[in-house]
Amino acid sequence: MDKQLLDNPQNVRFDDLVQFCTKYFGEPRIRGSHHVFKMPWAGDPRLNLQKDGKMAKPYQVRAVRKAWEKLGENDETT
Repeated sequence: MDKQLLDNPQNVRFDDLVQFCTKYFGEPRIRGSHHVFKMPWAGDPRLNLQKDGKMAKPYQVRAVRKAWEKLGENDETT
């Protein structure tokens, strides 16, 4: 189910994306409309999400997918 969320970047609800990121990266630091997730590595990809109405911005969904894949590469249990 998780991967299916990231398969279509044009059609992802912001709240669903935040819930996905919270599951894998922990609670976000919220500053205004920005939801910033701390990564277990230095550098990119970093996750800084903002709403676009009720939907997530497509480029941010692609960044989440990239971070999730990198997390899987670094995690032997995945």
